[in-house]
Amino acid sequence: MSETSAEPTPEIKSMQLVEQPTAVMRETVPMNALPEFFGRAFGAVMAAVQNQGVQVAGPPFGLYRGTPTDVVDVEAGFPVSAPIHGADGVVPSALPEGQALEVLHTGPYDTLAQTYADIQARMKDLGLVPADMMWEYYLSDPAAEPDPATWRTLVVWPVA
Repeated sequence: MSETSAEPTPEIKSMQLVEQPTAVMRETVPMNALPEFFGRAFGAVMAAVQNQGVQVAGPPFGLYRGTPTDVVDVEAGFPVSAPIHGADGVVPSALPEGQALEVLHTGPYDTLAQTYADIQARMKDLGLVPADMMWEYYLSDPAAEPDPATWRTLVVWPVA
């Protein structure tokens, strides 16, 4: 009798985060407009940090505040080596310090809901309360890697 092998469940890790300055655009966006917003935000943020001579200190990310519904309060941008000055809709922000759970998701963005459910279940098992924000580092460039099955997204969900 043969068994069907399922994809292995990614390892959810507990992390202690340090505050990280960021440069972002923040808007309330309909869920179906996120790709357009991310493209616009990443381009504007990159231009702003280059104009100010600030170095990007990590991959692009999207930070979500509250529980997404038909719309989401989102920040999109990059970690930076030093705080920026606001310009052309790009503002300084920061990823907070504190305890968080993180997991590397491999696959299309529309399967991230299961990864979030897995993190929530782990938090519940550990007696932790999820914060009202979470973020995703986009480690793959869909333009360079057109196969969504290969996309890698690092999901970080702080503890309240």
